[in-house]
Amino acid sequence: MSKQTSLRKYGKQSKKSKGDRLFVELPQTPVRNPPKAIESIGDLDNGVLEELASKISIINIKDELPAPSVPVRRSPRRKHQHAPAASPRPTPAKLQTPRVVLSPVISTATESSTIEAAETDGELQILSWVDICPTGDKIVKIAEASYAEVYRVTNERGTSIIKVIRMESPIKVQTKAQQKSGLVDEEPHSESDLIGELKISEWLADIPGFVVYKERYIVQGKACKELLETHQSFHKKLKRQDPDRLQFYPSPSRYLDGTKFLVVELGDAGIALEDFKLESSDQLWDIFFHVAIALARAEAHIEFEHRDLHEGNLCIRKTGEPIPIEDRDRSSRFGFSGLEITILDYGLSRAHADHQLENSQPIAYDLERDLSIFTSEHATQCEVYRRMRSFLLRGDRTCLPPQSHKKAYEEGIDGPITWARHEPYTNVLWLAYLYEWMVGHFRGTKKELNAFKRLTKELWLYLNPDADDSVPSFGSASDVVRFAVEAGWIEEDQLMGVREDIEKSILSILANDNDLDGDQDGEGNTELVARRSPRRRPQRSAV
Repeated sequence: MSKQTSLRKYGKQSKKSKGDRLFVELPQTPVRNPPKAIESIGDLDNGVLEELASKISIINIKDELPAPSVPVRRSPRRKHQHAPAASPRPTPAKLQTPRVVLSPVISTATESSTIEAAETDGELQILSWVDICPTGDKIVKIAEASYAEVYRVTNERGTSIIKVIRMESPIKVQTKAQQKSGLVDEEPHSESDLIGELKISEWLADIPGFVVYKERYIVQGKACKELLETHQSFHKKLKRQDPDRLQFYPSPSRYLDGTKFLVVELGDAGIALEDFKLESSDQLWDIFFHVAIALARAEAHIEFEHRDLHEGNLCIRKTGEPIPIEDRDRSSRFGFSGLEITILDYGLSRAHADHQLENSQPIAYDLERDLSIFTSEHATQCEVYRRMRSFLLRGDRTCLPPQSHKKAYEEGIDGPITWARHEPYTNVLWLAYLYEWMVGHFRGTKKELNAFKRLTKELWLYLNPDADDSVPSFGSASDVVRFAVEAGWIEEDQLMGVREDIEKSILSILANDNDLDGDQDGEGNTELVARRSPRRRPQRSAV
């Protein structure tokens, strides 16, 4: 590896002592704790399941921005570890939760013989599609997430988002026309497939910027007319945008009396980024750094990696008016758009709430179960999936082509691939994807866009997954946020959350010189050194 180069400091250095910042250290990346086996879905305590739907509520990020502490790691070289056993496939387990009561948004006015009572108090309530969207309510399909369809349901009481996951149950076979159109049916899932995601959502409940689940229930039976209409409208719109796009979810016209779905109800977080019109550079600054700050907090709190953070999994909502330049009382770049950003969908995520406890285990979706996510080329984000897996295999920036991802649990430089490991560099890959996507879809003036690109040129240099191997690289979202504070784009007081517990969950990004260990020169001066490319050295056999 070439000699590390130092990165000049940005912005004013904080004069506060480290103790005054009230924050704890983030995990230093990319050094990894000894890998732990993925927690088996079947091993989860039933008591955890009983609390999931009742504990969580939507979190606003408008008034609760993060703040960090302590130096980030200088080199993306990672310490060698013994490879853990191959990630076990989750064992299906029957979902045990108390019977749920619908939230006010989903109408229960039709609760009669059409609403089937749960067989026992330990099972989820079973509803029909008419119960979900009775006459007078409006249902609109808004997205297709990992292994789920997403709808918005609106009535006089408010709005909710429902995430719909098809379970193992009968469905009509495809017609010849559907086969000819290239319809690819998403594989059905057991109830237990969602348990890990629900548990992660509970861990994220106190961190601003993440959506959390309100309720869950079973929907069974044939589709209502409204569901079929919005499904058709959604795919017609996508076909106009991308004629070659495949349809991955069965048409509601194929639902039978026994077709079942697990439905998770969320609070309404606005519209998906892919449907939001980006018209000002203030929006670019706020969306990117709201996401980076939320990820940095989650890295610190639960060693979180999203692993699927494309434009469909970010929601945007207007919560205030943009602040004109002449009315601003600070010189930073962050916090002027009037937007609130919420991160959705933890279906592919990894998190570890008790990572400081020796025998605790992480929750991580095992992506080796279906390698088609790495071989597919139907969408631009597929390359990011390949980059994540390539990093596990090689430990550098090289992105292996689709044909190199056909052997599950392949041997990497640290042993067989396991998605249980904490690799915060995956968050950097998704931040790089977000940056490129927003720049490519900006609809404001060229002057504003060029100014944004010029100001963030060095940020992109260290984000760029295609950068030369000699170029330093961010190793985590925490590194990205630290860079922004030192550049003067985010002010330290903007990172102060309202709640003390949340304040303590993220790195204090500005550190005093004496807080940086091992980077001082002979005269006691400290230089901030950017992380190099995340290249890892192969392990050597024990003598």
